[in-house]
Amino acid sequence: MRFTRPFVLQHLGVALVAVIAAGAAPVRTVAAQAPARPTLTLDLPADSQLTRHGPLVRAQAMLAGDRIRELLNAGFPARFHFRVELWSEGRFFNNFERAGEFDVLARFLPTEKMYEVTQIQDDRAFSLGKFAALADAERAIGRANAAPVVARPSSRQQYYQAVLTVEVLSEKDIDEVARWLQGDVTGRNPGSFLSRGVRAFATRLLGGEKTQYEFTSPRFKTP
Repeated sequence: MRFTRPFVLQHLGVALVAVIAAGAAPVRTVAAQAPARPTLTLDLPADSQLTRHGPLVRAQAMLAGDRIRELLNAGFPARFHFRVELWSEGRFFNNFERAGEFDVLARFLPTEKMYEVTQIQDDRAFSLGKFAALADAERAIGRANAAPVVARPSSRQQYYQAVLTVEVLSEKDIDEVARWLQGDVTGRNPGSFLSRGVRAFATRLLGGEKTQYEFTSPRFKTP
């Protein structure tokens, strides 16, 4: 039997009416969870502790991007350079008081299939652990650290300015980093190799890219 086009449309219309009459099943809409974004924050100590402790630095979701994860898994270490500056407000311009710096180095160990996270501060390296999961390594990178800079008593308003520079080391830096972590850098002081910052470390980024994050604390007065 051969059906004409009006016959087909008629029966499609009947089927559609039947579905509507029976009632369509409710559709459940699930909101997509927004992906984590890298964030840098500072938490001030209690007012009574402002001249005894520096602010807590937190860097969350620092491995959230696909690019940095791919490079890390390919064997390129990632360096997170933290610099926290203390400023005071002046009548005409703000005054730089002092600064503290430290580094966190993350690298993948292919023979162990582990991620190693190391903190470098005051010419010393501190292991933050080895992790099988990238998420655990990311949490180690972002753990709260007391910034090595403390406010002094002052009648002026003060504040902290934090800058985090994220760098993926070039291939020719990898061997030197490995030797430094083993305390074997010929002609250099291994304890000061990373902690002297960009000038001493002289890293080069793949593709010439560098990512920076900044955060400014609320103003405060020391007691």
